[in-house]
Parts: sequence; structure tokens; C-alpha cells
Amino acid sequence: MNVTMQLYGQVLKKRCFSQTFLEEIFKDKKKASNAVYNLKKNNLIISIKKNLYSAISLSDKTPVATSFEIASNITESSFVSHHTAFEFYGLANQVYYDVYVSSKSKFNNFEFDDKTYKFIHNKFDFGITEIKHIKVTDLERTVIDSIKDFEKIAGLEEVLRCIELIKFLDEIKLKKYLLQYNNQFLFQKVGFILSYFSNLELSKEFFDFCKINAKNSCRYLCNKEDYKDFEFNSEWNICVPKQIYLIFDEGENLDV
Repeated sequence: MNVTMQLYGQVLKKRCFSQTFLEEIFKDKKKASNAVYNLKKNNLIISIKKNLYSAISLSDKTPVATSFEIASNITESSFVSHHTAFEFYGLANQVYYDVYVSSKSKFNNFEFDDKTYKFIHNKFDFGITEIKHIKVTDLERTVIDSIKDFEKIAGLEEVLRCIELIKFLDEIKLKKYLLQYNNQFLFQKVGFILSYFSNLELSKEFFDFCKINAKNSCRYLCNKEDYKDFEFNSEWNICVPKQIYLIFDEGENLDV
């Protein structure tokens, strides 16, 4: 077996990698650069973006790295989040061609293999787990982040339909993460929305906790321009689109 094929075995095992990975093997930047050139020349790897590569399958000549693996390797701090995390857990209502990637370090949005990788600024390290080399928010942080950012990502109705598919959330984690964000409106939104999903098995204490931390905040749940008819919910001091209650009613009838 020649050197190039030996190296291919290593990058195939890594699946998604940067030139830094090869520099660690060769202990030399120039040799690592030459290795990238040879691997690309022999159609053994493909460039995803600048300094990010995927090994190519010899059987069907397609990239072996999944969108989740790519998202986990874009920057040192990047991880799968929001709707893409729901997809990872098999809880998404729809398949999206946008891949949401949270990262402390900024990167420009880019397209690869018919998917668009979108940067979301993140400064928090909590609620991130690693599963088979994929860095992804755990279910509790995924729910909180998706509720927090629903107007930027996926939309409220899609987020609600994803939550419908969840059977249990750890309220200790939810409390911990909400306190980390320390945002009154987020306490209010999370408490209001999750109160309509009995399948999550959340206690009265959790919702009291949300109400106390929401304080006297009185807001619209979402942009007034996105919906026509709103209804004031006095329990949570929040104005809610009437259309959303139809989804809540559907959720009550789901066999979960």
C-alpha cells in the first residue's frame, strides 16, 4: 500500500478534517499541504470550504462526512444547534436545507452539497454534548435556543411541532440553562410555550420558577407583523397569535 492510500485510511477514519489534522501527522506544514494536494489529485478528499475537507467514499465517490460532522468541524468551537439539532435527534417536523451552526468564532455562511451552513453567534459552553464526534446541543438547550431564536430560525410553528414530538425534558437542566441566559422575556416565552405540552412531564414548580423570573414583563410573543389576530394571555402577561392555539390543540390530541 502506498503512502497516499495509507494516509487516505487515516482521513477516512477522521471523515471531516482541516489541514491542522495532517500537520499533526506530518509535524510539518509543507508536507501537510502536499498531502492535501495529493489526496485531492487522486479524488480521495473533497474541499468543503477553505481548510475544511471530507474524505470521499471509494464505493460511490461521494463525501463521507455528514452535515452534522461538517458543522462540528467548521471552527474549534462550532456545534450543531437549533432546528438542525432537532433533526439530529430525529425530532424535526421538516427536513431543512439550512444547517444551523453555533460558534464563538465567526465564519461566513457557505454552501456545500446542496446545504447552506449558517453561522449563529454563541458565547455559552453549557448544554453541549458530543456523540460519535458530533458536537450538538442537548435536548433541553435545543428547546430553549429554538424558542429564544424562533423568529430567526425555522419559525414558531415549526418549533412547536418539533416540541410536540419530545416525550420528556429534564427540568433541572432547563432551569440551569435559563439562569445562564438570565433573560426575562426568555423565561416568559419558555414557560408559556412549554406549559401547553403535558407530554414533557414538567412540574408546577418549574412554571412558577419561570413566572417569578419573568417578573412583570408584558410583551408580544412574536413580531406583530407576522400574524393578524392576537390574544392576551393573562397568566403569562403575553400577547399570543390565535393561530398558535390551533397547534397547541393539535398537540393535545397527539398520541405521545
